[in-house]
Amino acid sequence: MNKPNVLALIDAEIARLQRARQILSGNNSLGGSRAGGGVTRKRRRMSAEAKRRISLAQKKRWAVRKRAGL
Repeated sequence: MNKPNVLALIDAEIARLQRARQILSGNNSLGGSRAGGGVTRKRRRMSAEAKRRISLAQKKRWAVRKRAGL
């Protein structure tokens, strides 16, 4: 191995260890984890009409089960 290859391997190992340290210390900026301060996704909101349709469908299922005696 020549000197530049050894230095590149050392730099890669240092970067890997720094990422591991960030994860373990709770300063994870790599994303994906809310506890680590990662990227948060925008919450999707359900419309009132969609909630109403879901509610009616569930009530219909309950009525069927009640009639069947389950």
